[in-house]
Amino acid sequence: MFAISIDPVSRPAARAARERIDQLTKPVGSLGRLEDLAERLASIAGGTPPSNYERRAVLVGAGDHGVTAEGVSAYPSEVTPQMVGAFLGGFAAINALARAARAEVYVADFGIASALPDHPRLLQHATARGTKNFAREPAMTQAQVDAALRAGVAAFESVRRATGCELLALGDMGIGNTTSAAAVICALLDVEPEDIAGRGTGVDDAGFARKLAAIRAGVARTRTADWRSVASEVGGFEILGLAGALLGAAKARVPVVLDGFIVAAAALLAQRIAPESIDYCIASHRSRERGHEIALRGLGLVPLFDLELCLGEASGAALALPVVEAAARMIREMKTFAEAGVATAADPARA
Repeated sequence: MFAISIDPVSRPAARAARERIDQLTKPVGSLGRLEDLAERLASIAGGTPPSNYERRAVLVGAGDHGVTAEGVSAYPSEVTPQMVGAFLGGFAAINALARAARAEVYVADFGIASALPDHPRLLQHATARGTKNFAREPAMTQAQVDAALRAGVAAFESVRRATGCELLALGDMGIGNTTSAAAVICALLDVEPEDIAGRGTGVDDAGFARKLAAIRAGVARTRTADWRSVASEVGGFEILGLAGALLGAAKARVPVVLDGFIVAAAALLAQRIAPESIDYCIASHRSRERGHEIALRGLGLVPLFDLELCLGEASGAALALPVVEAAARMIREMKTFAEAGVATAADPARA
């Protein structure tokens, strides 16, 4: 059975970071939530961040979903391996955005329906060739839940060995995965499908009705207090794989930048498995997918920005990587008033 132990972040380091930030050569609080981000980085590092997080990687988890048989997506399942090919070819959105962020892109096959040829940036970790149709039966077995989580840890470790990454961005690819993610979020947070599910890739009214019906059918079988039941009944292999990658990174004290709706579902599962893991996470953006904000509240995370994105692929997470670097540089490179010899208050005699 999958289990992992994660050390808590350092609260004393966070307090020390806040004290230093408040003494830097700027008005207190004037860098807003960038200061909060620097404090979080210090808590993860156990002190002043040791670097500017310039060695960074993007891990896109990919998988297929049997629930697409219900007509819940505007695109066929064949698009999943085609888009993975685009990622590996370097010409998809995530590739352009990752180049802007100076990050390397890797893809993990956690359960694509068709096997893909080997590629230096493709991590072969498929648990099975797609999940079952969770509208009719469990998406995966309990054993597959554990296997997918272990695959995610292994994928993170592979990326870290290849890149030495100090900062990890997580993203997704999988036709039908907004349906699975919505079901996971509904079950874990005990909310209604209508409050969570959106139109994903753009299904019409009939397709959206089928999507809601599939989510209801799957969630009805879950034991909502049991993350393992939720994962096996309605999860996706890439959702479990991303949860495992998050947990592996947290165990290694590597900050994790979360992308949007699908990754939030993975993070909620990780939170149930090891609550301490979420303290290692940074929410990059608020997705246009309607349930993302509810999922973020469940995680207790506030996103860095809202650009009305809803692509996935780690697009928002990649855009956030330079912001993380900026927060690290702020606390590492700025001087305090005392260090810089700058007066902190007006001299009454000169007023």
